[in-house]
Amino acid sequence: MNAVARIVVRFPWLFIVGFLAVTVAAGLNLTNLVIDPEVKNQLPPDIPALVNSRTIEERFGGSEMVLVVLEAPDVLDPAVLDQLRDVATGLSQLEVVERVLSPFDIPRIEGEGGMLSTPDTIEDNPSSPEERAALAEAIRGNELVYGNVVARDFTAASAIAMLKADAIDSEVAAAVDAVIASVEGPATISVGGMPSVRDNVSNDIRSDLRRFVPIGLLLVLGFLYACFRRLRGVLLPFSVVVMSVVIAMGLIPAFGWKVQMVTVVLPVILLAVANDYGIHLMAKYQEDNTPDSKLDAQQLAIGVVDDLGTPVIAAGITTIAGLLCLTTHIIVPAAQLGILAAIGVGFALGCSLLFIPAVLAVLPVPAPSTHHSDDKGALDIGLHKVADFVSSQPKLIVGTVFLVTVVLSAGIHRLQVDTNPVNYYPADAPVAVTSDKVNRYFGGSTEVQVMVAGDIKEASVMKAIDTVHERMRDEKGVGYVTSIAQLVKTMNRSVHDSDEASYVIPDTRPEISQLFLLYSMGGDPEDLESLADFEFEHALITLRVDDLSTQEIGRVVRRTEEVLAEVAPDLETTMGGFGHVFTELVDAVVHGQIVSLALSLFLVFLLVAFAFRSPVAGVYAVLPLSMAMPILFGIMGWLNIELNIVTAMLSSIMIGVGVDYTIHFLWRYRQERRQGLEPDEAVMRTLVTSGRGIVFNALSVVVGFAVLLISSFLPVKFFGILVVVSITACLVGALALLPALCLLLRPKFLEP
Repeated sequence: MNAVARIVVRFPWLFIVGFLAVTVAAGLNLTNLVIDPEVKNQLPPDIPALVNSRTIEERFGGSEMVLVVLEAPDVLDPAVLDQLRDVATGLSQLEVVERVLSPFDIPRIEGEGGMLSTPDTIEDNPSSPEERAALAEAIRGNELVYGNVVARDFTAASAIAMLKADAIDSEVAAAVDAVIASVEGPATISVGGMPSVRDNVSNDIRSDLRRFVPIGLLLVLGFLYACFRRLRGVLLPFSVVVMSVVIAMGLIPAFGWKVQMVTVVLPVILLAVANDYGIHLMAKYQEDNTPDSKLDAQQLAIGVVDDLGTPVIAAGITTIAGLLCLTTHIIVPAAQLGILAAIGVGFALGCSLLFIPAVLAVLPVPAPSTHHSDDKGALDIGLHKVADFVSSQPKLIVGTVFLVTVVLSAGIHRLQVDTNPVNYYPADAPVAVTSDKVNRYFGGSTEVQVMVAGDIKEASVMKAIDTVHERMRDEKGVGYVTSIAQLVKTMNRSVHDSDEASYVIPDTRPEISQLFLLYSMGGDPEDLESLADFEFEHALITLRVDDLSTQEIGRVVRRTEEVLAEVAPDLETTMGGFGHVFTELVDAVVHGQIVSLALSLFLVFLLVAFAFRSPVAGVYAVLPLSMAMPILFGIMGWLNIELNIVTAMLSSIMIGVGVDYTIHFLWRYRQERRQGLEPDEAVMRTLVTSGRGIVFNALSVVVGFAVLLISSFLPVKFFGILVVVSITACLVGALALLPALCLLLRPKFLEP
């Protein structure tokens, strides 16, 4: 490192201008950032749930829908019906809407003289209590309307806009809002559906990015000033942070990627981590710049890099390795985040070892800091006390840490996984409130779809579809089911003069074909498009899940698979829909978490073992992390914080960051032992010197991630809280557990 440092101080302006030029070039690309809130785009395109969903959409059209919900004491009030009719009419005129489902658009099937007719469910508004009662009774008898677009207690009704496949969320939201604004009436209106959720997510991503960076930079500035109280101690690490953020964010459009909810964590990671290496260098710079020092600016810069270059590089590489382990996630934005954050940290590492020394070399030597005075600050006093306690009670420390780890990690069995984007928001957020209304009134907003292939008019096939329909309709968590079988039974009952005994699937194919022929003569064949294709070779069963929990959605998906295997083992079926996607996303989160965690620990072990030329060193580096991770997941379980696409990234990030403290302690402790100090003296010396940089490092991470607490998304807020927990655990491991183990076990790789 000495040779590198000498080159830097010999040609300082070359490095200063070079780093600034690269940063400016990346910054010019920031205007090309594009936000993508689509949940399905978080998975690789070859995931079975997505492949199936696309197959279903190609045959039956897009399943995306916006629900406009009207609430009133009685939605059959003429004024409310007028308001609902205006909303439905306005939606049907939008270019982004393929068709509209409402009480005015869904027919009721009537039979007379063996023929079928399909008048609209509501043709004219009721003008008397008797007509209103008759209309209510007619709606109760129409399963296509009752519980689907009219709540069973008649306190809510909806107009469902089925969107075209190429509809853009922001355009849909603006168009729907314009329709609502143009309609007057007594009912309260709210908007639900996944396009609405995604539009909210997209807007909140922009909001988070606009707030995170400026507030985070102010926090970092304040923290650096509190640490160093010197202008260069503040501005040099701060400049590294700014440059690394610009580089990483500028690479997103360069790689052809988009900003998703996970990506909002990227600038915060760099705000928290990118200044760590500069903090250690500046702490060492202040330590070497003593009142009696005769070193000039270039000699001080060379000495800092020479002394700390190797441990800083080791710490940086382990952090990069931990971040790159995110690439094992099947979740696309998590893998992208790992690459971007690793590049940003790598750039910050290069800045710290090249840009900062170059600037220090051209600046005059400042007056020594107060760190060298006899009047010790609170941090120095605290580190002395920690060192005294560790030296006197190493067994107590190891035993206590072990006990606390066991107790807290017991919460792991309570840990839940959740991927529903509605749960990104608190229960009182508008998005969550509307989703709850849809779940209560209309059977749910999350769909599980099953496409059945075969001769749909064949009685055995139709009866199998009907059995699946009836079995799943009674299943817990399923709020509403639609299928072609439901329509066939309704038609059969209608042609038999509304005889309830005829509400069954006919026994022969000709009878079923006759029903469809009658429907084509008296109704609109387009009404069947969402239930069966034109050739009647495919039919669609759609289940709505009335629970926002991904666990419950997954249970419904698994139960549907069981029923299909039991009822229709010989039929070709394809399962898709958002519910199925959410379920596979759960498996992806769990799998990615396990693989990235194991790989992170393994790489840390290898890198530290290589840096210290000892496999035992790798074990010592992994020990504090192995303690911190169970504590982290246990606390998540105890506090009911779900493992999701954001919190699943925490382990790899924290392993990469937390190992820095271990490396710096072990490196300085070995140096002190080689200089002849006894183990307890070496612990004292290490903690009051490198311990200062370690504490600064940890606090900078906590301060940087604290900005996540103002996020619009619950997972991101929880991520910020969990950072404090995990960093605290890693810090305790580096400043207490690790020194205690060194005193008790005297590992050979640290001995002189």
